Amino acid sequence: MRTTDEQHRLLEYLLSQARQRMKAGETEWMEFKTNIGESRCSITYEGVGNYISGLSNSACLKFKSHGYLVLGVEDGTWNVVGTNLQMSTAKYGNQDYELWLRRNCSPIIPFGIEEFEYNGKHIVIFEIQAAVGEPVNFKGAAYVRVGSNLTKLKDFPDFMRQIYNSQKDWSAEVVEGATIDDLDPDAIQKARELYGKKHEDLKEEMSSWDDVKFLNKAKITLKGKITNTAILLLGRSESEYLISPAVARIRWIYKDSTGNERDFSIETCPFVTATETVYKKIRNFKYRYMNPALLSLVPDELDTYDPFIIREALNNAIAHQDYGCHGMINVVEEEDRLIFSNLGSFIPNSIRSVLENDAPEEHYRNKMLANAMVELGLVDTIGSGIRRMFNKQRDRLFPMPDYDFSNNKVKVTIVGKVLDLDYAMMLTRDKTLNLLEIEMLSRLQMHRQLSDDEIAYLRKRKLVEGRKNALYFAKSVAKATGQEAKYTNDKGFDDNYYKDLIIKSITQHKKMARPKINELLWNKLPEALSDKQKENKITNLLASLRRAGTIVQGEKRVWVLKLL
Repeated sequence: MRTTDEQHRLLEYLLSQARQRMKAGETEWMEFKTNIGESRCSITYEGVGNYISGLSNSACLKFKSHGYLVLGVEDGTWNVVGTNLQMSTAKYGNQDYELWLRRNCSPIIPFGIEEFEYNGKHIVIFEIQAAVGEPVNFKGAAYVRVGSNLTKLKDFPDFMRQIYNSQKDWSAEVVEGATIDDLDPDAIQKARELYGKKHEDLKEEMSSWDDVKFLNKAKITLKGKITNTAILLLGRSESEYLISPAVARIRWIYKDSTGNERDFSIETCPFVTATETVYKKIRNFKYRYMNPALLSLVPDELDTYDPFIIREALNNAIAHQDYGCHGMINVVEEEDRLIFSNLGSFIPNSIRSVLENDAPEEHYRNKMLANAMVELGLVDTIGSGIRRMFNKQRDRLFPMPDYDFSNNKVKVTIVGKVLDLDYAMMLTRDKTLNLLEIEMLSRLQMHRQLSDDEIAYLRKRKLVEGRKNALYFAKSVAKATGQEAKYTNDKGFDDNYYKDLIIKSITQHKKMARPKINELLWNKLPEALSDKQKENKITNLLASLRRAGTIVQGEKRVWVLKLL
């Protein structure tokens, strides 16, 4: 925290910089706003987060160490008028506002907050570190200042490329003082075997290479010098300290059906052998298809998890881990699923971009490490490997890999069974669906959120119907996949059907309490509705009948027919 004099000088410096560019407008690495709020204010609470992303990325592009968001200064005139934001007490919903901002930034970047009085006016300055090596996102979206406008970074691929190229590759950095003796001989031999399988045309020539030449050829070392990549993939277990504070560890956890941890292990470098150790710990039992309609479409028995998917997901976590976050890679094994997670944002920004584009990703967090793992056949390029994972799950009729990018982490869940038989039948009978559509429908069956744009797309393709919070497969899909009964259960009946049931039941029993009415209608309401939505639906039906003068509430809040 600066002293009061230092805070005043910082504000005066920023104002002088802005005024020098009065004709051209504000600089891309600075922004000035006044009050914060949801209406009639110059910036919203979420807008602050968007500007943190935009100013961080713009500072990188303008070769500035920091970007600045100043609250309490008029936009354009730069008159100091003060702001209503009090950071010490500010909330967003029921969360501390500052903590909420920091949690929604990815990757996690340091930004300072200076809050002070200037000539009797309250000022808040966000001092935001420039992006380095990858764009800064807020709530999953990256922004940039273009002139005086804040816009999505994805619309400017040249800017994205410049940000990705703004940092040296950590995985390519030479480890001072390390020698080939810090590498594990067995791991080097394993790497030779993997390289030979990947490059069969070089097998004979490779037999004449000494270890130094081989490691250079495999892009693991740089001119014989030991890199962070070499320690991660081939280092002796005791050599992990050489890359400190980075962590070279994979944690495997087994949880039973109740969620209790039953077993665990932590493996360290060399990763080239640690991955096989973790792979062998995973309980990959045989899966049997119990639905006779599916047996003619897939083998009736297969491994719960395709070996390629396990290795690809684990090796991707290694290749794209943000080792600057000083954390472990995690593999959590549950009863019917595997969950892989690594620290750092997802470089392609979205799964949609991977599934839509056949070309491999252009940018990598650890370029040398990723290239070395490709040379050893440990991973495909990020685009093709993920697409193969999706296709293999599709062939099994299992849910698609489920990605979660929250909290500056990449978490992918692989489900090892048919989760919804109707969804599985859809995959077998409707061959027109592409991977992107299947991924969205997979999220629907797993009760994961779809964006408004995704819902609109599925509606346009006539794949789903229903309200936003109660979607179900459309009638056209139901017919194509033999799900007509499920379609009726999901959509439900006309309101008059339910009202008629209520009237007939009250007529028969003279009166009906709300619990009995719930019991009457509950299983007849659409299956796509949640319990809360069913409660609201019945409430609305009763209110409609009351307004129509058909029923009234009698003593003890029971419903009776209204006497004419």
